[in-house]
Amino acid sequence: MSRQRFDAIVVGGGVAGLSAASALAGQGARTLVLEARPVLGGRACSHRDPATGEIVDNGQHIVLGCYREWFMFLDRIGARAAVRLQPSLDVRYVDLAGVATTLSCPMLPAPLHLLAGLMEWDALAWADRWSALRMGPVIRLAQHQLRGRTDRIAASPEETVEDWLVRNGQSRRLREMLWDPLALAALNQPADEAAAPIFARVLAEMFGGQQQASALGFPVSSLAATYVEPARRCIEARGGEVRANALARVVIDGGRVAGVRIRGGEEIHADVVVSSVPWFALADLFESVPPELAAIIDGAGRMGSYPIVSVNLWFDRCVLATPFVGLPGRAMQWVFEKRLIVGDAASHLTLVSSGAAHIVSRGNEELVALAVRELGDALPAARAASLRHATVVRERRATFSLAPGQPPRPGARTPLDGFVLAGDWTDTGLPGTIESAAVSGHVAAALIGRH
Repeated sequence: MSRQRFDAIVVGGGVAGLSAASALAGQGARTLVLEARPVLGGRACSHRDPATGEIVDNGQHIVLGCYREWFMFLDRIGARAAVRLQPSLDVRYVDLAGVATTLSCPMLPAPLHLLAGLMEWDALAWADRWSALRMGPVIRLAQHQLRGRTDRIAASPEETVEDWLVRNGQSRRLREMLWDPLALAALNQPADEAAAPIFARVLAEMFGGQQQASALGFPVSSLAATYVEPARRCIEARGGEVRANALARVVIDGGRVAGVRIRGGEEIHADVVVSSVPWFALADLFESVPPELAAIIDGAGRMGSYPIVSVNLWFDRCVLATPFVGLPGRAMQWVFEKRLIVGDAASHLTLVSSGAAHIVSRGNEELVALAVRELGDALPAARAASLRHATVVRERRATFSLAPGQPPRPGARTPLDGFVLAGDWTDTGLPGTIESAAVSGHVAAALIGRH
């Protein structure tokens, strides 16, 4: 075995892995990060578009003001200024009839700001607005449940988000314009398929704390510049190392982790290995499944997945006057004007389809045509613009399924001595978001630090 040794090895260079590694580095641990792919970032990465030369993300990632662990991660790596957060929730929508309206929440304590915004939102009739009031006690119950103040539950694990919303008196129009788009964006799964409890948790986080907790935030540069490179610098400045193109297998000796073997034969020793790979890649970390991890790996292998499709469009002119617009009821649910988010470093629109199982297998030309058509239906300015270039990005297993009856999500601690789990799919209580990934990385680092 090589003489090279680290205090900890993190396998996987996405948000979970980099948050774990930077936290370990902050604790004084010499940490090695290994990423199998040529670029870091995992399912939140960037690449250079060969036709335009622009750095393009693999999808538009939105953050919320309640993403405490994500912002803690950014603070640690000196990148807090890389994300711009709204003062309060403010979202423009264009419905299927082409009518544009804006949900703008005033500067009031939560959740009064949401209720006040809904009362003024002209996309809703008065009956829809009054139905929203019925969610107030439900969200309060979810908040008490989250804080351990009650044994009651806000939602049953057996009911879907749609069933839960209907049971709580939410009108069809309010579901179409607010709850369904929010659930699809947060859970990456249609409301009639995802289980309700985790959405209740999302609402408790968004509307149960400070007024800015529900505000939307956007990286003001590429994902690589926002967190990948700052995290790399943070880890390396503390004596660690970060490698891409480094496919690794975990080495086990005497019933405990001994380190990793990298493609090519190099072996590196460490007493602790953190896996931050996705659920579908966990089994590939081992030459043969360790008996101690058989149940965890079996459950991970049975977890369902949901895709995200992003279509990037370059037009000959600017067609959107705001950074983003919601397109409820369409295959492409959101459109982002990248030049208004990151400035002159970008000149394209990104349209995003979450929970995209119904379109992910379509060809690139068909997906581009779909995006252009839906954009033109919603934005008259787009109809007169000429399309110069387009790309399609498919993240086929973007998130794990939240449907009722899915296998349980494992915690950070495992029965294999020296092997720790991280990743958005572990038992964070959150959907598959960058906040869940950051939480998992910090939990893994704290577990190692205690031992």
